[in-house]
Amino acid sequence: MTSGFPIDASQPLVEVHGLRRTYREGDRGRSVLDGLELRIEVGECVALLGRSGSGKSTLLNLISGIDRPNAGMVSVAGHDLTALDERGRTLFRRRHIGFVYQFFNLIPTLTVAENLRLPLELNGLVDGSGERIAHWLDTVGLADRAASYPDRLSGGEQQRVSLARALVHEPALVLADEPTGNLDAGTGRQVLDLLGRLVRDSGRTLLVVTHAEAVAAAADRVLTLVDGCLVPAVRESRQ
Repeated sequence: MTSGFPIDASQPLVEVHGLRRTYREGDRGRSVLDGLELRIEVGECVALLGRSGSGKSTLLNLISGIDRPNAGMVSVAGHDLTALDERGRTLFRRRHIGFVYQFFNLIPTLTVAENLRLPLELNGLVDGSGERIAHWLDTVGLADRAASYPDRLSGGEQQRVSLARALVHEPALVLADEPTGNLDAGTGRQVLDLLGRLVRDSGRTLLVVTHAEAVAAAADRVLTLVDGCLVPAVRESRQ
């Protein structure tokens, strides 16, 4: 199963132009993103840095179609998300984007296998879903936890389930919002290594918000969100 439409590797997977997002705070407006520009190539891993409140999560929400900008354009694989209504954006996100959250966002009343089955059912991918789920649970090292509920798993195990859920429908784009922010350092490194391997091995494109130096070091490109715009991050030279 592919992401549902042909991917032209000669064109950017993500294009963002003139993106603006302002929020009301009382009787005043607060500008979070101010004319932001971004291009992400097919198969690229981009790390996004920035201080708390700089708009990193806002940018992910706009790229995924969860939120809409006040101005500007967001395109994923040539599809203009800003031209879609809420239902259209929801369907596009469900089919073509995988999301990894800081706090896992697993449904507590569903087993591990059922958490992975849900995005497949929502996308009508019921044929072969059992084999697909088994494959991804084996890939993240949790083949023996399919019948467990999330509260019976450690934080690292829950995040590995979250990774499998984000990839089980084989999306074109994976967005990760501080995927190790709720984990200890050692477990976080393991999850990051796994995320990077899964995305690269499958040829997926990844945009990850992080404060982890290991992510920035492994990314193809590192950007910092400053005053509503993106600037290249300065990497330490490697001897």
